[in-house]
Amino acid sequence: MQAQEPLHEARIDPVPDDLESAQAKLVYVYLEATGGATTDELGESLSMKKINVLSVLNSLSSAGYVEQAGSAYVVAN
Repeated sequence: MQAQEPLHEARIDPVPDDLESAQAKLVYVYLEATGGATTDELGESLSMKKINVLSVLNSLSSAGYVEQAGSAYVVAN
């Protein structure tokens, strides 16, 4: 039996070194992997309270790691 080849290789950039909070890392990686999400999607998918999601997004946004694109948040380029 041969090993199956992956259908595609998802490439996620490394998490920035100065992100110390586990929640910040989780949100960053989720946004990187999905291409963006709303606060509700983040809360539901990551089992986080909305107040915590907003706090993490505020920190990531202030540091220049994420930006708002309409109603969603995306990793800043």
